[in-house]
Amino acid sequence: MAVDMLLHASTSVNMTSMKLVQDLDACCTPLLSSPLSEDAAETLATALQALADPARLRLLSLIAACPGSEACGCELTAPIGLSQPTVSHHLKVLHEAGLLERERRGKWVYFRVRPEPLASLRSALSA
Repeated sequence: MAVDMLLHASTSVNMTSMKLVQDLDACCTPLLSSPLSEDAAETLATALQALADPARLRLLSLIAACPGSEACGCELTAPIGLSQPTVSHHLKVLHEAGLLERERRGKWVYFRVRPEPLASLRSALSA
């Protein structure tokens, strides 16, 4: 059995310090409109860490491209080319960041893209 090596530093994100992307609306003015406070910069950087990995970006785009922007976790390992535990880790990071919802249906877990947090990131990065 092959084990995927976590080659990117962003995969070792400290899960206990992960802030929800929704925190951006409460603290952050758009990045380019005025200088960020230290707290706002920390919140924005933490939110962006959830997306700062090619596998996570691919997972988010794969799920968004599915009908209803929803996919079973079992359907995501083959297209990404990573093992199930590695894909589960990336899905957990995206879920804890507030970018995905998850729902257990029997023994399967389905993931759905949450558009509101992505809109918050978009507005935080806008001019």
